[in-house]
Amino acid sequence: MDDIEIRDDSIRLGQFLKLANLIETGADAKIVVGDGLVSVNGEVETRRGRQLTGGDVVEIGGLSVRVAIR
Repeated sequence: MDDIEIRDDSIRLGQFLKLANLIETGADAKIVVGDGLVSVNGEVETRRGRQLTGGDVVEIGGLSVRVAIR
């Protein structure tokens, strides 16, 4: 599992998906999150505005990444 560093204390799920290169655009985030293809800490998340903080684990398509605070 890779750690993806963020600059602030939190980040929105849609922004994090782009930062981690798990998707290409915000439109992609809307689709994958809305379709229930993303999980946060093991639970399906359908809100792309969900705030993530350090230690949260995001999974999509069998890939898992962890939010790390710089």
